[in-house]
Amino acid sequence: QVQLVESGGGLVQAGGSLRLSCAASGRTFSSYAMGWFRQAPGKEREFVAAIRWSGGNTLYLDSVKGRFTISRDNAKNTVYLQMNSLKPEDTAVYYCAASIGGGTYYSPPYLQGQYDYWGQGTQVTVSS
Repeated sequence: QVQLVESGGGLVQAGGSLRLSCAASGRTFSSYAMGWFRQAPGKEREFVAAIRWSGGNTLYLDSVKGRFTISRDNAKNTVYLQMNSLKPEDTAVYYCAASIGGGTYYSPPYLQGQYDYWGQGTQVTVSS
């Protein structure tokens, strides 16, 4: 069983930055692909970013490329999402997720069904 706990959300003005963290339990964290998803009010949850277990390959939603960066520290069992140049349309609940064996050799998984464990979410609100 893996438990994921997100933190770092909050209220920020457009153009600002936030850094989300996701702390994972379990001794095999380094073997999981990790992803971030978000759900805005009235919308379906969508993929934001993902990173392979080694950290060598990442994947991003087109609208966040160049603004968001996913990274991981396997020694701390933590994955991060650095969010810069935030826009009001980035407002959502952000969820961290862990995938056991999902994705390919070159790419981390990006489909929700490929993820096995989910955090409770953290709210990000960007004001205009």
